Amino acid sequence: MSDLDRQIEQLKRCEPLKESEVKDLCLKAMEILVEEGNVQRVDAPVTICGDIHGQFYDMKELFKVGGDCPNTNYLFLGDFVDRGFYSVETFLLLLALKVRYPDRITLIRGNHESRQITQVYGFYDECLRKYGSINVWRYCTDVFDYMSLSALIENRIFCVHGGLSPAISTLDQIRTIDRKQEVPHDGAMCDLLWSDPEDIVDGWGLSPRGAGFLFGGSVVSAFNHTNKIDYICRAHQLVMDGYKWMFKEQIVTVWSAPNYCYRCGNIAAILELNENLERKFREFVAAPQQGQLAVEIPDFCGHMSDVFSRTLFHSSLSFHIGFYLTLFVGEQNQEDRQPKSQLQITSYRNDVERDNLRSGLWLELCGSVW
Repeated sequence: MSDLDRQIEQLKRCEPLKESEVKDLCLKAMEILVEEGNVQRVDAPVTICGDIHGQFYDMKELFKVGGDCPNTNYLFLGDFVDRGFYSVETFLLLLALKVRYPDRITLIRGNHESRQITQVYGFYDECLRKYGSINVWRYCTDVFDYMSLSALIENRIFCVHGGLSPAISTLDQIRTIDRKQEVPHDGAMCDLLWSDPEDIVDGWGLSPRGAGFLFGGSVVSAFNHTNKIDYICRAHQLVMDGYKWMFKEQIVTVWSAPNYCYRCGNIAAILELNENLERKFREFVAAPQQGQLAVEIPDFCGHMSDVFSRTLFHSSLSFHIGFYLTLFVGEQNQEDRQPKSQLQITSYRNDVERDNLRSGLWLELCGSVW
């Protein structure tokens, strides 16, 4: 058995690799990813998977339903890390499979494959807790910069993590983006990872996320027609039934993290396409073993027993604060969804970025208490 095969088997048992092994794996992955395009060609048959978010045992359920790689050809639409308890093992297993079977698994970038986002929503803290340093986080976030921004299945199905951009009308425009960078705060690359389709929007609208845009059916129709594609497949949004069609089946959302954040109660789905691009959604529920961390609850009148327990509690606290903060910010921005001019959008974005920065600083402050 090769070292890589041994590492894959180890990761399948949810056992982290050594730091030196992670470094070598990430370097090998970057050598492969750098050769892929911003719009990576994918052949059918293929199985498309949405957000995973560090829910390792649920990803194992996904492979039980969809089949093992390389027997099944997989396309993952990003957001491998954050919020779940096993982002390290989840991402490294997918990365190891990519290195071992580069033509049988495609990984594209999501909005959580970002240095800034992972410092707030769990991956940074998890790497620090499991390895005692941030080196592994640095190796992995370097890999993020090399991931493709989208994929194209048989020239007919466009796959992206988030959605469309007012700066992009053709696939060739995506191909010209310099992707080897941290996700920008705005612009075409940002929009591909952050935007969402919205029923009540005609054209372009403001996103309550503070990044990307909302876009309506007319935008999707124009993009699909211009690029001669059948439909768009994307992830990025929780849908309770695992998948959701919009705009007369011109765009579909696939969500692959069941019982999201171990509390949402949703089912998950993957989309199987055969060689003729005939589709079948395979639904699945959360794994019996949810992988909850055993966290020592602090005595607020006394002291935590040791630094390790304090770090565990810090990660758990950050996870819960981040989860509810996300819901709160989303609710506060629900009313501001009407389409506006580009000037108004720019002004609004500046306001939202400032508010989100304050929220992020507040979250970091709460985390630093422990």
